[in-house]
Amino acid sequence: MAYSGKVLVIDDDLNRGSTLAELASTAGFTTSVANSLDSFSAALGEASDWDVVLCDVKATPEAWAEEGASLRELNIQVPVMMFSNESRSASMMRALRLGANDFFATPLEDPEALLASMERCVRLRSMSRELRRSRQDLEAANRELKNTVRVLEKDQQAGRQVQMRMLPSSPMLVSDYMFSHTIIPSLYLSGDFTDYFTVDDHYVVFFMADVSGHGSSSAFTTVLLKNLFARKRSDYLRRNDNTILGPVAMLTLANQELLELDVGKYATIVVGVLDQLENTLQYSVAGHLPLPVLVSDAGAVYLEGEGNAVGMMPDARYNEHSIELPDAFMLALFSDGILETLPPKNLVEKEAFFLDVFSKTAETPQELVSQLGLDSVETAPDDIAALFVSKRVSQ
Repeated sequence: MAYSGKVLVIDDDLNRGSTLAELASTAGFTTSVANSLDSFSAALGEASDWDVVLCDVKATPEAWAEEGASLRELNIQVPVMMFSNESRSASMMRALRLGANDFFATPLEDPEALLASMERCVRLRSMSRELRRSRQDLEAANRELKNTVRVLEKDQQAGRQVQMRMLPSSPMLVSDYMFSHTIIPSLYLSGDFTDYFTVDDHYVVFFMADVSGHGSSSAFTTVLLKNLFARKRSDYLRRNDNTILGPVAMLTLANQELLELDVGKYATIVVGVLDQLENTLQYSVAGHLPLPVLVSDAGAVYLEGEGNAVGMMPDARYNEHSIELPDAFMLALFSDGILETLPPKNLVEKEAFFLDVFSKTAETPQELVSQLGLDSVETAPDDIAALFVSKRVSQ
């Protein structure tokens, strides 16, 4: 097995330290050796990207043990594995009291056990970095939320600019998939909103929301929804909370939060979770029309789905659907403002006309937007939002 990660060996016995470093290096780790207590703190301070430290128990400052301090209390976040040429329980207990993640006696009887433990420490360090980035992202999102609320209260036009900055980048390329969006507000502030983002290595979560009404109160509700999804994404990384990967769970949370806040708003939403490895889609619909449209070589079809809008009923129930996606496809989600722009007079005819447009012209999201005339519309009778998920065939 090939290992990876950066390892710092601390031992005042150069031969023993070099032997450990050579073992780690041969297995694939990048290694460095420090042979004094002075270089211990310096090495950690100068290179914050160490993944694991191998440290002789006797090389640990006596003051730490005497004062009952630990490596963690000194805010040294790098996982530390201690070793000793004595296998006595006293040495092991001392290492653990100092905050060591593991303990080994030298000479090593089972080098593979040491390498496996080091690999676990590397994964732990990687998770720690990811959690730190997640906390920073969440703090930034909270600051943005507070700033957005202040701006919405002061200036509608400035609020619109902030709201647009909250939208995801378009297009966003993830492996063979492309995510893009279009938003056309009827006023400065829109009650329509969409977002998409990666979760873990192979999931992409997306949602389309259409909040009732217009203006600052509706826009504020879109801010709350974005913040909810950002929080649950952070919880996945920090707390191993899988709620963000459950469309029904996210709709249930959105329903609870809107009801508890008593903002007098409800929203229709579609939530989807795309699994890139399996090329599958899990999704749930909360009263949203028109339904998502899936376009492939087999034609254009509406995805099934129904349910109550969020923010209306405390006992609302939602259904989750799972489908295998074609090798190449385009999935399109629109807010109901698009129906106001279609020529037919009643809803049934509008939905049939809408699907027919996809069947005839939906080669790309840009072509569809152009065919529907959205690329030349500056304002509309109602807010219009569109979200597109496309997959290209790998060459």
